[in-house]
Amino acid sequence: MQLSKPTDYQMEVDQQTIWIKNKNTTIAYCRFSNHGDIEYIYVQPMYRLMGFGRKLVEEVKRITGKLGSPYEPVSPMGQRFFAALKKYS
Repeated sequence: MQLSKPTDYQMEVDQQTIWIKNKNTTIAYCRFSNHGDIEYIYVQPMYRLMGFGRKLVEEVKRITGKLGSPYEPVSPMGQRFFAALKKYS
């Protein structure tokens, strides 16, 4: 069962980490380099396929002015995510 997309959440940025949170939990987070490379990205399973990963990547691009590459190793799910970003961007 998929949840409806939460509308009551906030994005926090501290140094090179971005968190998306609601009042109950951390929905997603991302670590990134000054060059826009994604060091780590994670979205809670119950919030996947709701656009939170894309929001994190867009925020990295906004902060750094560019989007680099994901750090290796990239999981199979991460490979699908980054391929979809490339395809639909």
